[in-house]
Amino acid sequence: MKIIADLHVHSKYSRATSKDMDSDSIALWAHRKGINLVGTGDFTHPTYLKELKKNLAPSANGLFKLKESNNNVHFMLTTELSNIYSYRGKTRRIHNILTAPSFEAVDKINSALSRFGRLDYDGRPIFGFNAKELVKLVMDVSDMCMVIPAHAWTPWYSVFGSNSGFDSIEECFEEQSKHIHAIETGLSSDPPMNWRLEALDRITLISNSDAHSPEKLGREANVLECGMSYSDIISTIKTKDNKRFLYTIEFFPEEGKYHFDGHRNCKISFSPEQTNQHAGLCPVCGRPLTIGVLNRVEKLATRKDGIVPDNAIPFKHLIPLKEIMADILAVGVNTVKVNKMYTESVIDKGISELDILLNIPEQELKHIMPDTMANSIISSRNGMVKRVPGYDGVYGRISVLKNMKQEKQQSLFQSKGGNDGTC
Repeated sequence: MKIIADLHVHSKYSRATSKDMDSDSIALWAHRKGINLVGTGDFTHPTYLKELKKNLAPSANGLFKLKESNNNVHFMLTTELSNIYSYRGKTRRIHNILTAPSFEAVDKINSALSRFGRLDYDGRPIFGFNAKELVKLVMDVSDMCMVIPAHAWTPWYSVFGSNSGFDSIEECFEEQSKHIHAIETGLSSDPPMNWRLEALDRITLISNSDAHSPEKLGREANVLECGMSYSDIISTIKTKDNKRFLYTIEFFPEEGKYHFDGHRNCKISFSPEQTNQHAGLCPVCGRPLTIGVLNRVEKLATRKDGIVPDNAIPFKHLIPLKEIMADILAVGVNTVKVNKMYTESVIDKGISELDILLNIPEQELKHIMPDTMANSIISSRNGMVKRVPGYDGVYGRISVLKNMKQEKQQSLFQSKGGNDGTC
């Protein structure tokens, strides 16, 4: 069956997260978005775990659904951990996603983690031991678990981060690297950027929302064709099976808040070339710039831009529907006008947001919504967008081009069978 999976989310027990991030709201918004498999997030938090055990019932092999509900969204047990430690004279800050096949496995993981620190103070707890020890701890519980480096290129908290990461998976995880089968590319990078590293050819590139509020679900996701079971999904990811792993759903990477280099307080946003021209220093305050994802990829790249590995999994860029609506109405994303239009276009019609953005044929789009909206969605599918890159914690801005005669973005897969909106 076709599965749209968003495996990295947070609960209301994580800092800076909406109070609505509980299993009921997550399931509701996953359904609205068109997601049929979502991570629980935060299974390490004791209060949230108690709620999950109360609210969820087994639905398939290793997956769960809401009890006494008609909602058809399945849950996978997931969480995110932060490891902050010193290694070779440098402070490392690594975030990893964990998946687990059962509540029994979760209890064992939590019991082992509780020996190293508290689990109850935040949904994403922090530990002082290193990342390879985390992998060993999890694998000792069950080899059906997965450890996936989260938002792998973010400057401050990731495996490849410019400020606190490593230059390779092997440097970070050492002998435990054999258990790292996937990385999460994050909002500020997309697959073509990651394809530039030959060392990642064996690694499956996955994408998730890292949602802190229900409406952010599905802004990135994974589309699979396999059985709705924990074992089938994990196997599809581990083996990088591009017959069963159909594609990832991606932000335009420029929208991510660490794509370019820069200084937020000084309002300086630089491409890697501009950063080199300024020797990595802010021209306003003279301090080192925060080096973003594009620059970091350039530093570690072993291939030229544009090369597609033989076993690459395709992808599709999108602009979230509310952002398209806000662009059309020339108002903020969270305004009454946008919320009203979203309700009328998605909720009232019972059509999922991802179907609208990715799948509904152009003529049908124009039949069910105003031409301006339909044309904007079509432009987004074809990459006809204006990009203002994010930097140093500031989200970028992606807007559809108003001039429909602008040249379409060329698909990297065009030579392999045409452009169907996959970039």
